[in-house]
Amino acid sequence: MSTTNKTKMMAGDWYSCIDPELDALREQASMAVHQHNTLPPNERGLVAPRLKALLGDCPDSAMIEAPFHCPYGYNIFLGPEVFMNAGCTILDSAPVTIGAATMLGPQVQIYCADHHRDATLRTQGLERARPVTIGEKVWIGGGAIILPGINIGNDAIVGAGSVVTRDVPAGATVVGNPARIVVGSSD
Repeated sequence: MSTTNKTKMMAGDWYSCIDPELDALREQASMAVHQHNTLPPNERGLVAPRLKALLGDCPDSAMIEAPFHCPYGYNIFLGPEVFMNAGCTILDSAPVTIGAATMLGPQVQIYCADHHRDATLRTQGLERARPVTIGEKVWIGGGAIILPGINIGNDAIVGAGSVVTRDVPAGATVVGNPARIVVGSSD
């Protein structure tokens, strides 16, 4: 039985992102993202129907400001009252879960793709997908970058411009590159 690159991607195994099936999925997402990013000004913040249908979960109370980018969409799960400001990018080769009432500032980037460390294998498109989980009532400041495999606990704050390379405990505030705790967790 042959295992497809999509199956490997979903399992978190090494896969090639250079693949016709994955290309087709990215094209589908591209069309949905385009519809969303070209909504008329009076629909600002709403989620375009095509994108809403593509996302893994997107309650009516979630808001995504344009422009927005994601390569697949179906791996994005938003809780109620999630707000994503303009310019957010979620590279969702693995599940990305964002809890209720979480706010993402402008230009926040969430990455799931972890490219191979071996240069020869990397140039062949080998990567693996690692999920990102963000809890409820989290505030992620503008321009922050969340790396693959990260978990951010409820009520945490990620300072603007921070690069999150390690899990963030519930209630903690992290800042910097790499992000470090400046206010302890509530645990």
